[in-house]
Amino acid sequence: MIRCHDLTKVFGTGSAVQRALTMTREGADRAEVQERTGATLAVHDISFTVDPGELFVVMGLSGSGKSTLVRLLNRLIDPSSGTVEVDGRELGGLDDAELRRLRNQHMSMVFQHFALLPHRTVRQNAAYALQVRKVGDAERNDRAQWALEQVGLGDRGDALPDQLSGGMKQRVGLARALASDTDVLLMDEPFSALDPLIRRDMQALLIRLQKELRKTIVFITHDLNEAMRLGDRILLLKDGRLVQLGTGPEILSAPADDYVADFVSDVDRTRVLTAEDVIREPRLVVEADERPSDALRRLGAAESTDAFVVDAERRVLGIVHDEWLAHAARNGQATVGRDGLGHDFATTEPDRPLIDLMDRLGRFPVPMAVIDDQRRLLGVVPRAAVLASLSAVPNRS
Repeated sequence: MIRCHDLTKVFGTGSAVQRALTMTREGADRAEVQERTGATLAVHDISFTVDPGELFVVMGLSGSGKSTLVRLLNRLIDPSSGTVEVDGRELGGLDDAELRRLRNQHMSMVFQHFALLPHRTVRQNAAYALQVRKVGDAERNDRAQWALEQVGLGDRGDALPDQLSGGMKQRVGLARALASDTDVLLMDEPFSALDPLIRRDMQALLIRLQKELRKTIVFITHDLNEAMRLGDRILLLKDGRLVQLGTGPEILSAPADDYVADFVSDVDRTRVLTAEDVIREPRLVVEADERPSDALRRLGAAESTDAFVVDAERRVLGIVHDEWLAHAARNGQATVGRDGLGHDFATTEPDRPLIDLMDRLGRFPVPMAVIDDQRRLLGVVPRAAVLASLSAVPNRS
């Protein structure tokens, strides 16, 4: 959906910009460029792509270039060199009318400071982009009301912005972007002005909406825990340069350099890593139509006393203990079957964060089962695997 190639932005006068670009090609860093030309190297030689439906996070400290980068993505500012493509269209080749159409119909922005019109109602604010697009009144109001309901403000459409809390105002900003129904949402530190509890609520809301709507989102933040919680992938910036691009678990386990390693050292891994990140193959799985004697033999070979029982579609039916198998074998039972199975085990979805699993790990005779929405067994989460992942020393590549 978005493709950036060798993107560079230098702020300064014409001749200083050209000298700065020459210096960057020769390997000069931001400080050298500033000292020798007086120009500011905001973003330097950045290339990446954002896939349709991806929540892509750009993360960096103040001055890293992240806000400049997001403004390059919809050409609020022009690059000094390099290109930006949105859905196959190179932005540098668009005239003013085409650029306005792109921003109006294909890309929305959600700002840190809400940017609500104080004299318009919540519903009118949510519908504003549609009004600019000259959408009819009925459709505009229906779409705005739908968007407000998505963000939990369906009953506040007639209120004015100054009657809302900060968190509610940001929900209106998000509703405005949803109502416009654009392909891409650019979110420039949208939650940084909110207090921590409201901020976590807004993050949870965004995660839920993204699962349902699958928008393409570029989310800017200076908060690493927020980046790790939200991002399908994270682009880390330092001094205008890309220092690492990867998933949260990839960045945690293999930081690109000492800067990244120090940066992620205090991250709460239990909130970043999910069951899928620590999943293992089960030591043994018994099929329901297997003979008890055969299952008991395999259990002994695996030096285990318990195993999951699954059907032909690998759906979990329960667990079986070695004593039960021995009893069934002595009585000539033909198959393990479904009757008499134990149900003292825990399950989880693969995308559940480890913090949600900790109180149930190790409390049952078998590891926690990772299942899909059809209860098919995908793997297990042994307690030791979780402890190993949380105590792992990063592999600095």
